[in-house]
Amino acid sequence: MDFLYAQSSSGGGILGFLPFILIFVVIYFLMLRPQMKQQKEHRKLLENLKKGDKVITQGGLHGTIAGFKEKNSVVLLMVDKNVKLSVNKSAISGLTSNKD
Repeated sequence: MDFLYAQSSSGGGILGFLPFILIFVVIYFLMLRPQMKQQKEHRKLLENLKKGDKVITQGGLHGTIAGFKEKNSVVLLMVDKNVKLSVNKSAISGLTSNKD
């Protein structure tokens, strides 16, 4: 009888990891891969910012880029006439439409 128990437990070891492998694959394709793609697009957006672009910050401020400071890591954001704010480039969440 000991011989039969030994055979059945050795075959189940490899198949026991199959559900974990499948769960990891599903998580990768449904969660991790789209998140990495979104981060890559945001990084590309930040690299391509230029003076005159209309942007929105993560805090909800809308403005136009008036310039850059400190090796392009800080953005001068014009929110109204004669009102300029300095914000980190990483605080820019996206571009707004130019229909304003």
